[in-house]
Amino acid sequence: MTDNSVAVVSEPSRRASFLEQLPLLVALVVLWMLLWGSLTPLTIVTGIVVALGVTRAFYLPPVELSGRFNPFWFAVFLGRFLGELAIASFQVALQAFAAAPVPRSAILRVDLRTRSDFIMTGVSLAVSLVPGSLVIELDRTNARLYVHQLNARTPDEIEKARAHVLSLEHDLLRAWGSRDEWQAVRS
Repeated sequence: MTDNSVAVVSEPSRRASFLEQLPLLVALVVLWMLLWGSLTPLTIVTGIVVALGVTRAFYLPPVELSGRFNPFWFAVFLGRFLGELAIASFQVALQAFAAAPVPRSAILRVDLRTRSDFIMTGVSLAVSLVPGSLVIELDRTNARLYVHQLNARTPDEIEKARAHVLSLEHDLLRAWGSRDEWQAVRS
């Protein structure tokens, strides 16, 4: 098996603009308010101060959002995810209590079709939160995930697991990806 790696020249690091960091700032303020469990003016102001301090003190690369969100397809993705979560939870619980031999597992490499950090993170979370699979490494440069898959005995089961990860990426791109990314994976 040959590795068709492509050398990627990293662009010089730059600070993200305020508008690029605005979604992160809002998320940090909301997290701050949730941690304190209150929605008071003081909590909001201190949350803003802490969020600005964190984003200025630590280098955080800019997260580029696509600017596109389809609520219907996101709801479809969320329904699929919750269904898979429930089914996989029962399957893993049955395996844990079964008197059968320990199931074989595999580590698979999945080459994603998107380079979006946002979509790669979403796919990684969706894969890792469902029992029986876990992302053990994410290679941002090559848009590649390494996934530990429980109960993958045959090459067909391994390919099925790889196709499942790619279908999650497909569904997330349909809900949240840019138009260019969605057109690229649509065919």
